[in-house]
Amino acid sequence: MNFPENLLYTEDHEWVKVDGDEAYIGITDFAQKELGDIVFVEVETVEEELDKDEPFGTIEAVKTVSDLFMPVAGTVMELNELVENEPEIINKDPYGDGWIIKIKVADISDLENLLDQAAYKSTL
Repeated sequence: MNFPENLLYTEDHEWVKVDGDEAYIGITDFAQKELGDIVFVEVETVEEELDKDEPFGTIEAVKTVSDLFMPVAGTVMELNELVENEPEIINKDPYGDGWIIKIKVADISDLENLLDQAAYKSTL
């Protein structure tokens, strides 16, 4: 499985790509493989400020539906339209075109509580 070094991770199998005080969030390669074929992503929290661990949406695969949780507090700025229209892109490219939301991070220091690549791998 692929876990890029330049990303941060959560124990809930989400990744975070930091860009200043903004961040892109998606699910890891491990998560997409466990879910199977992804058929639908729903995010109704765009423009909402959410706390860490609050659900920001759901992801539906052929065999299950799972909540998606905020890795850090912030405001949901954008839902990836590609994921909305072609959710299967998450299975093909979870770290690239398969990002799910873009957020404005409320407190950059919260990122220190996320896992680096090695720490995430050790949770699997």
